[in-house]
Amino acid sequence: MTASTRPLVTVVGATATGKSDLGIALAQANGGEIVNGDALQLYRGMDIGTAKLPADQRGGIPHHLIDVLDVDETSTVVDFQTRARTAIAQIDARGAQPVLVGGSGLYVRAVTDDLRFPGTDPHVRARLEAEARSAGSGALHARLAQRDPDAAATIAPGDARRVVRALEVIEITGEPFTAFLPDYTSVRPTVQIGLVLDRALLHDRIARRVHRMWEDGWVEEVEGLAARGLVRDSTAGQAIGYAEIMDHLDGSLTRAQAIERTIVRTRQFAKRQETWFRRDPRITVLPADAPDLVGRALRIAP
Repeated sequence: MTASTRPLVTVVGATATGKSDLGIALAQANGGEIVNGDALQLYRGMDIGTAKLPADQRGGIPHHLIDVLDVDETSTVVDFQTRARTAIAQIDARGAQPVLVGGSGLYVRAVTDDLRFPGTDPHVRARLEAEARSAGSGALHARLAQRDPDAAATIAPGDARRVVRALEVIEITGEPFTAFLPDYTSVRPTVQIGLVLDRALLHDRIARRVHRMWEDGWVEEVEGLAARGLVRDSTAGQAIGYAEIMDHLDGSLTRAQAIERTIVRTRQFAKRQETWFRRDPRITVLPADAPDLVGRALRIAP
């Protein structure tokens, strides 16, 4: 198979399903390179809380789009789309197979599909952001649920930035935010693998991982990031776990409360991820705990 016809392989699914390990196994078997599809692993220093694999645990596989932003910068889908497609074109030119790995659904579709994003209106956005600060993002999310239920189902009520963006698009275009998601048609040959787990097992994995992250120094990581510009209203500062640790550090939450809230938010996030990926008929679903997972995935991904 030549470089020009090698498909893009994606490994997607909910958090804690083992996407990173499978992505590495596929890249090792097929001469591939990995492109990160996790919106938070773009940030330098956000390592423990994003389950970012250390360099010495990446199986010797080149990884792209990891540690490309500072925590005081804003991650946007448009910027990610440009970066990811550039990285994939370079992988193609080397004759390697690009393997896109991550659970950020919109970011993944921005790479695989012909997504074109409407512009912004600074005045509309500023007004919505002010409203989110005064009334709370939950109030805006309720409005979004009325105007675009599909978008509301995939955006957390506490994710003020994405709620504001969805409402901004609706206001300036007169169309639902989801109207700008095209049909499920890939822009290039693509093989998509989705990992799933029994709900009880997934919840157990999430709880264990959150506790382990705290034990591994997640609080100290956040303290270091705060010294480098991490603030609550930034994209990075609103991330699951990071926000709770910041509340813990200022005394708003006890350690136990911060851990429990992080577990609950992560489980809610996983459910939204499952909903998002379940809608895509192109994804071949595999059980993440299958003993022959790699073999089954290799039969799908040439």
